[in-house]
Parts: sequence; structure tokens; C-alpha cells
Amino acid sequence: MRVHGTLTKWNDDRGFGFITPAQGDDEIFVHISAFPKDGSRPSISEPVSFEVELGDDSKKRAVRVLYPSRQITPRSIRRTTASKPRRNPLSRVLGLLVIGAIGVSAYSSFWPNGSATLAMPEFVDEIVDRNPEPAVSAQTFQCDGRTHCSQMTSCAEAEYFLRHCPDTRMDGNHDGEPCEQQWCN
Repeated sequence: MRVHGTLTKWNDDRGFGFITPAQGDDEIFVHISAFPKDGSRPSISEPVSFEVELGDDSKKRAVRVLYPSRQITPRSIRRTTASKPRRNPLSRVLGLLVIGAIGVSAYSSFWPNGSATLAMPEFVDEIVDRNPEPAVSAQTFQCDGRTHCSQMTSCAEAEYFLRHCPDTRMDGNHDGEPCEQQWCN
């Protein structure tokens, strides 16, 4: 139930005051948050309309305060829904397309053939058949500047480096078999 009264005390620095109801003599506490958010500050001796609630300390307090003497201007009317700028659905679709294109590009740069598995060179089957040591996939080998047998870890790796990497020094007798004394005997 709405009650009418007058704002009799107000502390603007602290944001609270007291209202004296039109009927009754007990002052009722009021906080700045109970007033309309229209940009104007409460002033003493101004008539107000409010509702009464019990606070946490079981004391009466004024809530939902209105100014019957003030005219409501469009600026003082609160919006009931938050206005968010609406995004164009086309911009969302374009955003998803851009993200998809980036994903395809990244996938293609990691797997140039469009496949997650790399093709094995034909000579790897020959290497695996000749060597009793465990097969090491050629896809793990890459020319990285190593040129000597002491830098290799297997015969398959040495053969890969001899066939695919420049300036290797692993075939001393030039018979096409690298590291004969160390790995490929």
C-alpha cells in the first residue's frame, strides 16, 4: 500500500534520510536507492509517495519512492528491458565463415595433401625389410643439418639423410650404403 509523506531530513553526502508520513508521526528511513533514477537528487520538504517494508534490522524503511509533484519526463522513465545493439545475422554468418576459412587454412598448412597421414616413400619398405632393427617411420625424418653417421640414430635415418639431404658425409666408399661400420652393416 502506498503512503504519502514529506522528506524531512536528508544527508546527501551519505545518501539517506527520513520521511515523515502524512498520517502518523514516526519518521521512516529512506535510502537513495529507493528513489527514481531520473538524475535529480531528493530535496527536503518535498512531498513523496512510497511503500513501507521491514529492513534486515526489523525497522521500517521506505521503498519505491515517487515524486507526485514532479512531472515525468521521457528522460526519467526507466527502460524495462536493456537495449543491446542488435547484430545483423549476416555479420554472424560472415564471422563464422571467416573462422572456418582460418581453420581450413591452418589444417592445410599442417597437412599439405589434405590428409592427416603422410605418404611413405617407396624405399622405406626396402629399408625395413633389410634391417632387423625396429622400423622408424620416414615421416619423422627431416633434413636438419646433420651430416655424419655419429649424428644418426638408425640405419633408416642415415639412408633417408643420404638420399634426401645435401652435403651428407655418411657414404665413404660411395656404394650408396651409409654408415656401414656403425648402423648399416
